[in-house]
Amino acid sequence: MAVVDVHRFAESITCHAWSPDHSMVALCPNNTEVHIYKSLSQDQWERLHVLQKHDQIVSGIDWSSKSNKIVSVSHDRNSYVWSLEGGEWVPTLVILRLNRAALCVQWSPKENKFAVGSGAKTVCICYYEQENNWWVSKLIRKRHESSVTSVAWHPNNILLATTSTDGKCRVFSTFIKGVDTKDSKAGSPAETKFGEQILQLDLSYSWAFGVKWSPSGNTLAYVGHSSMIYFVDDVGPSPLAQSVAFRDLPLRDVLFISEKMVIGVGYDSNPMVFAADDTGIWSFIRYIGEKKAASSNSSYSSQFSEAFGKFYGSQSKSATANDASESRGRVHDNCINSIVPLSKAGSPKVMRFSTSGLDGKVAIWDLENMEQELGNQF
Repeated sequence: MAVVDVHRFAESITCHAWSPDHSMVALCPNNTEVHIYKSLSQDQWERLHVLQKHDQIVSGIDWSSKSNKIVSVSHDRNSYVWSLEGGEWVPTLVILRLNRAALCVQWSPKENKFAVGSGAKTVCICYYEQENNWWVSKLIRKRHESSVTSVAWHPNNILLATTSTDGKCRVFSTFIKGVDTKDSKAGSPAETKFGEQILQLDLSYSWAFGVKWSPSGNTLAYVGHSSMIYFVDDVGPSPLAQSVAFRDLPLRDVLFISEKMVIGVGYDSNPMVFAADDTGIWSFIRYIGEKKAASSNSSYSSQFSEAFGKFYGSQSKSATANDASESRGRVHDNCINSIVPLSKAGSPKVMRFSTSGLDGKVAIWDLENMEQELGNQF
């Protein structure tokens, strides 16, 4: 099995992020705090710090790999940048100017900016003002029709992809004069204005989540609440889009582990592998941890019985559900709400990643021994 370590830190985990050397993890145990744990051994973790500043549930955490700063956002509409000074984490308030909850956050590749998605139908692009010694934000307004559920930075540090509960995925320019540098190439993203919409994708008819870019930035992937995953190549005026439907529960987040392979996690409690063939056609491959790909009629029958048993609360059906769960080798017992790479930034392949979920577990997965099983796309 690909999982190498599983630890239950709380009753439920909202989000998590890793330190630059991957020796510490910051997580929110579904409350107003951020807990930082350090690994002592494979089975032992020590809680080093508790970051207390938010008034409501912390909905997003990201830990910068170069500057060693933690950014947190919360339903209290606030964001803080935490810096380690003298062994203590010191918070700096970020001026977001939101009237609804902050829902997600991510540092840019150069870590001179970070993006915050919110329930106010806006995206905050935050940057540091040296003169005033504070973090300020510029808002992308009047583009989204509902809450922004996820944000993802393009490797060029300018383009930002977002998903929303209006079912759309959008790509914006976030070029800020004095923060970003202009590219000498004609037609570069730096020639666009801040907040300019580059692309809008109307592929989903339901809520959209978990947008990510491939390592090269050539492919975009996101998921819909209707058990669909979408792949977009050649992001620009004439994008090439594909939709892949699957019969299982919807996904919440995705991660590119290579240019042609994606891991999806969500309500099915088990990571799913999607890959593109030599012609560029994407499809579902398998679950991580199962012995065979779940594509047979018998598998479909067991999944139908599992869903039917859960709906009617039948004991005989629940036994079938337990058998199906064991056959897939599930590690999580509830929805997986985040997946985080455990590799160096800019790496063309992700060999290790972690997942966290509503069951309070953080699981670390290693794909090094699964290259043959996952195929040539890896």
